[in-house]
Amino acid sequence: MSDHDSPADLDPAAAPAPGEEQDFLRVFLAQRERMEALVSRRVGCRATAADLIQDLFLRFWKRPMRQLDEPGTYLLRSARNLAIDHLRGEGKRNRSLDSLGPEHDGTTASLETALQAGDELRLVEAALRGLPERTRHIFLLNRIHGRTYGEIARAMGLSQSAVEKHMMRALDTCKAALEATPDSRGATPGNDRR
Repeated sequence: MSDHDSPADLDPAAAPAPGEEQDFLRVFLAQRERMEALVSRRVGCRATAADLIQDLFLRFWKRPMRQLDEPGTYLLRSARNLAIDHLRGEGKRNRSLDSLGPEHDGTTASLETALQAGDELRLVEAALRGLPERTRHIFLLNRIHGRTYGEIARAMGLSQSAVEKHMMRALDTCKAALEATPDSRGATPGNDRR
């Protein structure tokens, strides 16, 4: 949403006239190949470029149309800006991932870390499989698909409080599975386990 958009701009009553929609659609379709080629050259991936251009279309389609002197040029410039924004976002993600990595280039340490992470993932997956189906589904919607508690509650016909309780149960189960990890790895038959 830009600085000029307001909630009133998103009102269906403010929708563009059918002729304006057709003009926009015609110009967009005429420029689509050029926009995808431009974005593809910048981001280095045709599939990503196609996705970004689709996003661009949806952005324009959802907001009221306004008269532009050169709509084709405006769309190309918007596509270029979208590619730049995408690359900036990728750069931030890469820097974040780099900062999470080990500070040294010790392959033994990173191999051990990877093995431990794989073991922990298997433990969490096993714990999640043991949950009731509804609880597991809510957990996956939130943690894997990024849905908010409110969205999940509306989609599943539950109260937000019920969703929160299911999430607490799932998180407690995952935490318990991970806390059991050191004991199960370090345990030997002669260890005292009172």
